[in-house]
Amino acid sequence: MSDPGQESMTRREIGSWWSTGVIRIAPGEIEPRGYPVQELIGQASFVDTVWLMLRGELPDPRQSRLLEAALVAAVDHGPQAPSIAAARMAATCGVGLNSAVATGVNLLGDVHGGAGQQCVELLERMAALRAGDAPVDRVAADEVAGYRARGEYVPGFGHRFHPRDPRRDPLLGLVGAAVEEGVVPGGPLESALALEAALSEGRARPVPMNVDGATAVVYASLGFPAELARGLFVLSRSVGILAHAWEEHGSGARIKGPLPRSVLAEYTGPPTRHVPADRGA
Repeated sequence: MSDPGQESMTRREIGSWWSTGVIRIAPGEIEPRGYPVQELIGQASFVDTVWLMLRGELPDPRQSRLLEAALVAAVDHGPQAPSIAAARMAATCGVGLNSAVATGVNLLGDVHGGAGQQCVELLERMAALRAGDAPVDRVAADEVAGYRARGEYVPGFGHRFHPRDPRRDPLLGLVGAAVEEGVVPGGPLESALALEAALSEGRARPVPMNVDGATAVVYASLGFPAELARGLFVLSRSVGILAHAWEEHGSGARIKGPLPRSVLAEYTGPPTRHVPADRGA
């Protein structure tokens, strides 16, 4: 017997279980954010559609170009990147292409893949401090001092491989042009440049922005929340992961580990020893 106090759910209540403002689906109808998909096809670019799905409206073409530049910049950084290497190894182990891509994407966490989000958070914090009329140079110096006191890296600056990240200048140049045209506010770029100057103060070698810092400037300037900055990085890098997984899949190699078969990992445990003869007595 059913509980007399329990009412049956209506069709409307069932439909509201996964209610969404992202897309409307009906027989013969598909409308992302209210736009008929047949009107988007051929008229809106993929980047336009990314913006539409995340923000709810189609972007200004200048906003779209700036977002596209950031997505292109972070698409790949070679097999030495752990996410790429993991996807390539997975592709040699007999898993499907989707599993190989998922393996790589799942390595993008706080340490490998999270610096962009962390840099946007830093830029947002600086914006709040600057809203109180604090000079940007002082805010930047205080932030850098705080990171150094905690023994932490300032996210988005310096690179273990590139003395100067080749993706920095074109991205910042595009942001600078967008600021001059009134497309985006200038605050994030000003804050990032002030951080760069504060980090290089008193050093023989400067500490320029890396791709995480430069794309963080783009995302913050375009008004994307910090957590979406990581999501957009994952979207970008997944293209490189897919390309590498597909290349390795086509190589015919089987079960490639992290080291060539002729190289063994260094052993640091105790020397060879024998189980005592009387152990079973």
